[in-house]
Amino acid sequence: MLVLGLSQATGWESERMLDAAAAIGPRATVGARLLLQVIERAAALDEPAKLAAVNNFFNQRVQFRSDVEVWAQEDYWASPLEFLDKGAGDCEDYAIGKYASLVAAGVPVPRLRLVYVRAQLAGSSQAHMVLAYYPSPDAEPLILDNLVPELRAASKRPDLMPVFSFNSEGLWQGVGAQTAGNPLVRLSRWREVLAKMRAEGFL
Repeated sequence: MLVLGLSQATGWESERMLDAAAAIGPRATVGARLLLQVIERAAALDEPAKLAAVNNFFNQRVQFRSDVEVWAQEDYWASPLEFLDKGAGDCEDYAIGKYASLVAAGVPVPRLRLVYVRAQLAGSSQAHMVLAYYPSPDAEPLILDNLVPELRAASKRPDLMPVFSFNSEGLWQGVGAQTAGNPLVRLSRWREVLAKMRAEGFL
């Protein structure tokens, strides 16, 4: 059962999320209601189960399409509700949707990083983005990816070469501890999508 209001545990606002979805369109509203159910259930689970629930929702709910196909532009970072409304998006959109939903479900921001990688696909190196989860600061991260549906440790993904990683609190070279500046200053698209996610009731 979906409970409307402010989650005391996590801070996401379901009423604001549904209002924002209604302003986008009926597909966004349907998607938001389903996502809220996933977030509400996930909030009561341990973190590995939260990861699986959110990862599966986005990987099964939406289709991979390029920004040119979906938005008629080269690079657009969609908010979770925009992503659900379109029913399609690229790797950044999957990573952003999973990040926002896991934070809403109670996963601490420092345990999550969006990671820009070079992925070996069909024999060539291509730009790609995944979400990494760190159970502790020095632990090997688990990778949430739209290309490989199951959660895998980073060591089990030799096809991915990290370039930089970030969340709403920091920006790092690769996936290590060396800071690379303020992500809100260095990444304008991240700054813009964070503002949209907050307006939608996430974070």
